[in-house]
Amino acid sequence: MQNPLPLQRLALPLALSSLIALGACSKQEAPSATDNTPQAPQSSAAESAAPSEAGEQLAPETASAPTLSAQEQAEISELAKDLHTHVAVLASDEFEGRAPASKGEELTINYLATEFEKLGLKPGAIDSDGNPSWFQKVPVVEMNIESTPLVIKGEDFEKSLAPLTDMVTFTQRQTPESQLKDSPLVFVGYGIVAPENDWNDYAGLDMKGKTAVILVNDPGYATQDKNLFNGNAMTYYGRWSYKFEEAARQGADGAIVIHETGAAGYPWEVVSGSWSGAQISLAADDKNADRVAVESWITDDAAKALFTAAGLDFDAEMTAAKQRGFQAKPMNLTASVDLKKELRTSDSRNVVAKVEGSKYPDEAIIYTAHWDHLGVNENAEGHDHIFNGAVDNATGTAGLLAMAHQVAKQAQAPERSMVFVAVTAEESGLLGSKFYAANPVVPLEKTVAGINFDAMGVLGPMRDVVVMGYGSSELEKMLEKAAAKQARYLAPEEHPERGYFYRSDHFSLAKKGVPMLYFTSGTDSFEHGREWAQQKGKDYLANAYHKPGDEYDAEWNLEGAALDLALGLDLGLELANSRDWPNWYEGNEFRAARDASSETRK
Repeated sequence: MQNPLPLQRLALPLALSSLIALGACSKQEAPSATDNTPQAPQSSAAESAAPSEAGEQLAPETASAPTLSAQEQAEISELAKDLHTHVAVLASDEFEGRAPASKGEELTINYLATEFEKLGLKPGAIDSDGNPSWFQKVPVVEMNIESTPLVIKGEDFEKSLAPLTDMVTFTQRQTPESQLKDSPLVFVGYGIVAPENDWNDYAGLDMKGKTAVILVNDPGYATQDKNLFNGNAMTYYGRWSYKFEEAARQGADGAIVIHETGAAGYPWEVVSGSWSGAQISLAADDKNADRVAVESWITDDAAKALFTAAGLDFDAEMTAAKQRGFQAKPMNLTASVDLKKELRTSDSRNVVAKVEGSKYPDEAIIYTAHWDHLGVNENAEGHDHIFNGAVDNATGTAGLLAMAHQVAKQAQAPERSMVFVAVTAEESGLLGSKFYAANPVVPLEKTVAGINFDAMGVLGPMRDVVVMGYGSSELEKMLEKAAAKQARYLAPEEHPERGYFYRSDHFSLAKKGVPMLYFTSGTDSFEHGREWAQQKGKDYLANAYHKPGDEYDAEWNLEGAALDLALGLDLGLELANSRDWPNWYEGNEFRAARDASSETRK
């Protein structure tokens, strides 16, 4: 069977729980092997409202085990048992790595629907005939792209940038061909338009027919000024995906992002490996005609050569781009490249189940996890070609079933609905959650909040609960309170400048304004200490992460994952039985989207 989502370009899970204290998750980005050290507090634009430090009220250092009552321990044991049962099935060779649009998908989605039905949940989606369904159809387009070299020309200058070595190219346009033909290059600094930060790198520009040359990350990271954007912590404006989107909004023909390992958070090999091979995107009626014709990355060495040819000092221009009021500069160079594509359309599916609210069924708390992984790759080294994805993300998917079991056992249904969404194609750029966010089963303005589970811990209970994007929303105070009851404490990710918050499925709903929480066990093991857990994380990253070695082990201690699920359940049920509407903190980039729909919640 051909793997419809080749390994070279698939998304990486946002966190690997206690196996990797900080994962990297989204389309094309891998975690660094150093991302497993204790986290330090990060500053936040919302410091006046958010906690100033994670772990201000730490669990006692002497605690040797989570604090649980007999009833709570029974729940944890049952959650862990359910996890073992479902992970063993979902990560089995029979399911062939759960690739979208494959035999593995059919087995996976039918298993999930059957198990949700056994628990007494109701189908949460609607089929094409308007009938309740377990499945939400997600149309996708796969593109195999062939690119010529990217040719840069100027007066007495011509340079061909080679695919993979010097550059990578892609396009969102779902057409047989895309090209740039002598498109003038314009250096637009960080390529950001952020009125709330009094920042516009495109001020006064007409980008029609031109190609933007853009720095990765944002000025806050570049200056380390905590009063600029979000300081060291990356904002959405720093993400490469935003850069391409904004260039399209500005009418540009093309967009080129300059790669820097520190600013991007990963080496060039991650870019070249991930943007080669087949690419997959959501099907669009307009074939994504509103996107730029060509999206590209170039190495910093290639960029420096182009700036020199343009008569510009690369370092001086980078310094200028950090300052408010930066003026974009024409480079007096042109770019040309041709992309030819083979297109294949198919349908994948999200699995949606719900527990209907007893008083406010039109309001909901949502839980998400991606069911997909990397499938089968016959070209993989060794004899085992099945990428089972046991940790990533059979654990999170199984967690949805385990939590649904606990909710279904409640003596009385919660007042608000609880929706469980197992999304597809996370490994291809959060596509399933992106589609759900555009086509929600409960309107997003009536979605109270959400929690995402991705690659859960298999090493037993950890004291630290790592919060991605720490300092973002009021949900964190609720989480801190619930964690303290387990003798645990909150900690932010170690490298907020790398933008991990933007790399998993919760982000698709967050950018639409829904308060979303993504947390995971860290590496402060109750039983074995931090050094032991960190070493296990390194071993997993080296030998199993996105490899055939990510297989189920019946000896795993899943009580740590169960503790995390219990936190998610506590938060969800508390919100489901209240009239609370948590929000993002003031200053967060998603606050405005949430506030814009406030009238619908009165």
